[in-house]
Amino acid sequence: MTKDTYRDLLITELDRSQALRARAQEDEAFARRRSLLRDWQAGRLGRTHRDLLESPRFAAAAKFFLTDLYGPTDISRHVEDVRRIVPLMTRVLPDSGLAAVAHAVELNALSESLDGAMVEILGARIVFLDEASYGAAYRSVGRAEERARQIDLIELLGGALDTLTHIHLIGATLKMMRKPAQLAGLGALQAFLERGYSAFGAMRGGAGEFVSLVVSRERAISIAVLAGDDEALSRPPAAAG
Repeated sequence: MTKDTYRDLLITELDRSQALRARAQEDEAFARRRSLLRDWQAGRLGRTHRDLLESPRFAAAAKFFLTDLYGPTDISRHVEDVRRIVPLMTRVLPDSGLAAVAHAVELNALSESLDGAMVEILGARIVFLDEASYGAAYRSVGRAEERARQIDLIELLGGALDTLTHIHLIGATLKMMRKPAQLAGLGALQAFLERGYSAFGAMRGGAGEFVSLVVSRERAISIAVLAGDDEALSRPPAAAG
């Protein structure tokens, strides 16, 4: 994909994010239930990938994964401000940097859509959420192809960040973008890129093994839950090598 393609994808997904977030901004009860769902999901991710969080090699990337790549953080706020800084990002970021932002915003939008559907299915029962009720809602929502895409985006985003860490002087470029991003109200987006660059760059031997572990686990869990195996949500995965 070219820079122009990533730019267009970014703008499209920003628009989708804005539309999907409208309900949470207008409906306080829905927003509270969405927050409960995301807290539960974050806890499950932490349990599933505890070994990575405790690994000296993978800890920084695992924390970034849980809080930024697949967690409850929304980096696509202030849509109009993001639009204003897109020309700067397109001009100064390498393809992998722009790809990371575009994939992150697409992941954010897709997660918003899937989480919204889960909230609708669970209703007030979300207060007592456990593996069985989560699994039942997951299957009721279905949308297996979108669940697979959600995990594919983790892989794409992880690969883009890994590539970014090997580009000469990219650290200086990110620092150069910091002030314009902050002035545009995009501190969260800029911090996302810098945290990803730092976390993935700290891994010895690159991020390939880490991304593969996370993606393979998440794919296996999704497939198992869709097939009716709710224990997959709490079953310890095979330990990292």
